[in-house]
Amino acid sequence: MADQPQENTGAGAPEGNGNATQPNLSVLTQYVKDLSFENPGAPKSLMARNNPPAININVNVNANPISGSEYDVVLTLSAKAEADKTVLFNVELVYGGVFRIEGFPQEHLLPLLFIECPRLLFPFARQVIADATRNGGFPPLMIDPIDFARMFQQRVAEEQARAKVQVS
Repeated sequence: MADQPQENTGAGAPEGNGNATQPNLSVLTQYVKDLSFENPGAPKSLMARNNPPAININVNVNANPISGSEYDVVLTLSAKAEADKTVLFNVELVYGGVFRIEGFPQEHLLPLLFIECPRLLFPFARQVIADATRNGGFPPLMIDPIDFARMFQQRVAEEQARAKVQVS
């Protein structure tokens, strides 16, 4: 029985030169790069209203290599609330994370950077936005989950369309 765990530790490990690594996605750090909250009409904007405000939310994801296997992924969220053509609040957050990505095929790198990494960052960024709006005197803004896969697919389609226009 004592030998069994030793035998299983090599299970699934690649045979041969030993240079291949198991796929691994690690979050090394997360950080707030920029946070801005504006409440231009305070305290008047904090008064109860009959109609709910219109809230416009924008999301963007960018990724940049830091070193061979480390990448900086930045999630930008902005939300603007308006009622009767008056801005109630405007909040912008640039929230980043440094990820180590090893052992994945090259064709999986972009989906990891633009889908999985922001998916891991989003709950934390969502909480920062909720806290900022609550601290600004409004109910916490709880942003609905974001479909980063659909965003990535749209981005790829846009880049392919641009490439076709440039070739023509």
